[in-house]
Amino acid sequence: MATRYESFNPPESLLDSVRSLPEKPGIYQFINDEDQIIYIGKAKNLKKRVSSYFQKAPDNAKLAVLIRKISSINHLVVDTESDALLLENNLIKRHLPRYNVLLKDDKTFPWICISNEHFPRVFTTRKVTRDGSKYFGPYTSGKIWKNLIDLIRSTYKIRTCNLNLTDENIKSGKFKVCLEYHIGNCLGPCIGLQEEPDYLSQIDQIGKILKGHTLGVIRMLTEDMHRQAENYEFERAEQLKERISLLEQFQSKSTIANTKIRHVDVFSIVSDERAGYVNFMKVVDGALVQTHSMELKKRLDETDDELLLFAIIEMRQRIQSDAPEILVPFNLEYPLENLSITVPQKGDKRALLDLSTRNARYFKMDRQKQQVKHISISGVARKLETLQNDLRLSNLPVHIECFDNSNIQGTNPVAACIVFRNALPCKNDYRHFNIKTVTGPDDFASMEEVVYRRYKRMLDEGLDLPQLIIVDGGKGQLHSAMNSIERLGLRHKIALVGIAKRLEEIYFPGDSVPLYLDKKSESLRLIQQMRNEAHRFGIGHHRRRREKTMAVSELDQIGGIGEQTRTKLLSHFDSIAELKTAGFDKLSEVVGPTKAKIITDYYQKVSD
Repeated sequence: MATRYESFNPPESLLDSVRSLPEKPGIYQFINDEDQIIYIGKAKNLKKRVSSYFQKAPDNAKLAVLIRKISSINHLVVDTESDALLLENNLIKRHLPRYNVLLKDDKTFPWICISNEHFPRVFTTRKVTRDGSKYFGPYTSGKIWKNLIDLIRSTYKIRTCNLNLTDENIKSGKFKVCLEYHIGNCLGPCIGLQEEPDYLSQIDQIGKILKGHTLGVIRMLTEDMHRQAENYEFERAEQLKERISLLEQFQSKSTIANTKIRHVDVFSIVSDERAGYVNFMKVVDGALVQTHSMELKKRLDETDDELLLFAIIEMRQRIQSDAPEILVPFNLEYPLENLSITVPQKGDKRALLDLSTRNARYFKMDRQKQQVKHISISGVARKLETLQNDLRLSNLPVHIECFDNSNIQGTNPVAACIVFRNALPCKNDYRHFNIKTVTGPDDFASMEEVVYRRYKRMLDEGLDLPQLIIVDGGKGQLHSAMNSIERLGLRHKIALVGIAKRLEEIYFPGDSVPLYLDKKSESLRLIQQMRNEAHRFGIGHHRRRREKTMAVSELDQIGGIGEQTRTKLLSHFDSIAELKTAGFDKLSEVVGPTKAKIITDYYQKVSD
């Protein structure tokens, strides 16, 4: 059963904004106190959709946090639901709101470009520039784009140089032919040996091939070949026959389905708690023209329907797809204009959808492997698998965090959080906490505070949560930490254990009987290593705070030394002992000769 979180009572001004929304399709933007867009959504009916956020308590922690941060609401009405989809996608990519789906693209995949210039060039690039050129891609499969480039180079005689082939430059005799002309790969447009209309007819054919319409080009070339033969242009007819042969070979290698499937886009999705993994395939005349997979990181526990819709709009916009039909695994809530949506149950189209789904699963497995790519089968993997089995964890504990409190008789209470990834310390992620809400030496309340602060911030910032949390302490500290985990709605998303120092007992939430691990086990050694590291890290911070407090207290005794001077001294010197032995010259460099003399005279008098 879904957990309900405390409802939010929004200010009347915000409710007035909601009441004034029209019952029309459009997009809405949630704005926070800092005038930042934190969420963008689409709606068939703006008033009903936005009102739903405030009518009942949210059922997940991230949504509860989002709603509490809304300061104002902007909206934009559009003509159709399809327009709302397109606008939402474009605005999310432009503003990157914190709580919207995050498209994870960790590579720049290659595109094939037909340049916007006289006698256009055809080349591969990883950078898309809005200069009027035509881009085809992206190609995640190196085999596909390399085969395409090889086909174009072997079939068409187009230039590879970077010359500016304007009519004026060509007529002025500015250029000379290069090696490509002499070996027969170029027809010499740079010196006027090839007319631009003839060149552009080749580029037009290349564009159709890149769009996947190879059969159409073959039919056109076949008709041209017959005309040339009828006119006794046998050499030209033979050249066209060779070109047709190359295209037919390429088409046969690319065919994966019935050629009666003229032009479809295929989308499938698999997901887990963290993300959705979408595979896209473009099929033209039964041939696989393009394929691409993407990871969509969840921010508000989005459904597969929401993630797939986002991916469809993103992918079709990116490649400027004009396919009249898409194949998907389930019906979509939003209609898409001028587009037929099919959920195939059997036949060739169902086989295509199954192939796409298999690719989505492989992509998911690959992404999950990347998260543990530094784990060796013989060493760290075994250690983590052993820990997973010993603690009865549902997930491999690749990311573990450990907490420890430090205080002496309640003074300068602090806490430490250390992070291990792949069973190794990740020191850049270590965090110190100064206790803010607890008075006196209360380890339980301190633990509850720091655990809540740590994971509330991670939720707010959309960071990946650990699979396991270790608390240095027994049942009391564990219970306090669990209180915070439950308040944040993470009860069944993160495993939590406590380790008691005396007998190295492992406690689980709600279980009064501890687990005793073998003293020589790898699991216990890893837990002890993390506990000791958290203790070391926390003690170091506590010592520095205590020394600074003592230093401030001692400097307060020196007449003529104010707060600004104390701050300068404490920023420059690591300890009060170093300050005492610094001498007049070093002190003068920090606070000037007058203050330096006051300080040295004071310590001279104390030592006497």
